[in-house]
Amino acid sequence: MKYQPVIGLEVHIELATKSKMFCACSTDYFGREPNTHTCPICLGLPGAMPNPNLKAIEYAQLFGIALNCQSQLNTKFDRKNYFYPDLVKGFQISQYDLPFSQNGYLVTKVGRKDKKIRIRRAHLEEDTGKLTHATVDGKRVTLIDFNRSGVPLLEIVTEPDMSSAQEAKSYAQKLQQIARYLKISDADMEKGSMRIEPNVSLRRVSGVRGRASSLPGYKVELKNINSFRFAEKAIVYEIKRQTEILDRGEIPAQETRGYNEVKGITVSQRSKEEAHDYRYFPEPDIPPFAFDKSYIGRLKDKIPELPDEKFTRFKKQFGLSDYDTEILTRDRQLADFFEESTKAGRVEKMSPKQIANYVINKKPDIQEILPATLVKTIAGLTTPIQTDEAKLEAAVKEIVNENTNAVKDYKDGKVSALMFLVGQVMRQLEGKADPNLVKLKLAEKLK
Repeated sequence: MKYQPVIGLEVHIELATKSKMFCACSTDYFGREPNTHTCPICLGLPGAMPNPNLKAIEYAQLFGIALNCQSQLNTKFDRKNYFYPDLVKGFQISQYDLPFSQNGYLVTKVGRKDKKIRIRRAHLEEDTGKLTHATVDGKRVTLIDFNRSGVPLLEIVTEPDMSSAQEAKSYAQKLQQIARYLKISDADMEKGSMRIEPNVSLRRVSGVRGRASSLPGYKVELKNINSFRFAEKAIVYEIKRQTEILDRGEIPAQETRGYNEVKGITVSQRSKEEAHDYRYFPEPDIPPFAFDKSYIGRLKDKIPELPDEKFTRFKKQFGLSDYDTEILTRDRQLADFFEESTKAGRVEKMSPKQIANYVINKKPDIQEILPATLVKTIAGLTTPIQTDEAKLEAAVKEIVNENTNAVKDYKDGKVSALMFLVGQVMRQLEGKADPNLVKLKLAEKLK
């Protein structure tokens, strides 16, 4: 390996407040008629005065605490000056040197390996309008919808601690999960309420042990990516593109690029701005903030059990595998539903594992069924195919050990090999097993 990727992420998450960051306009803008959720404040008309949304500030601080950040007791808003059609005022109210939260970290998992990623800052700002490029009467035009303008936007900025597209994707997914656990945002990437902006560069690796040089003297920012899959593909492509440039003895331009989803390539948009280009200065219409430690303490008390804590507890309390626990704790609502179901299951003398198997395999609509009803449904399904757990585990182990070629084929990507193994286990148990459960057990065994 000649080069090591150096990747940092800027992730923007819209906060789920009822009103915008500095005015009373509704944030329920998605799918609405363009430019119907606006007022003189979010349109930046002369004389309009911003009024900070305290709920948005609380949400931003809660997220900072969940990311192990230091909460700032003294902070302020700043003006970030730049001219672009989606920014009607010619400046954005953001934060520069005193963000609400800074110096945190998040531990994510790539494969079986933990990766600690440092959080530089988590600051609050207002979102911009949305541009749509279209053809009208045979002419290419750009249409602007200001419904999104002024929606509270939390920006989480990492240090350049990631070295692969997979690490970046895993980190972003973890951020989305935490936002949903806190119930401060739906972080729906399809709706644009979560966007990813990777910063990518390469540094040369030299020496016998592959020691990396210092940070590169350039970075390329990939703007407004609204899919984990596209973010991963964009980073992979950018690493390849920059490698080819460096191999020619050239240095990649420091610039902002977009990702073309159809062609699977990144394209140049503009030169990359530096902080001084934005001419930050304190927002004159909003006084600075001063918080006391007791207020921060009360915020910490509001933090619910977060995904990693819930994972550890579920695995220990319910005796579940890593695979089952990970699925059941991906979503807070599903985790809560499962836990309530285990309480109801005690009456029926039903094990948490039985409930977990049903929830994972059958995927019941938890919006339409009560936990107690689910347990009664499972209890009513006790038929000859609900085989003994120990017998199933033993049969799976035996078949895996006896069919090494099929196991190798499956691990090499041949999906049909798994179905062959399912058939062998079913034959071993004389058909007295749930095929879906057998398939799940085999997949878990072969991870």
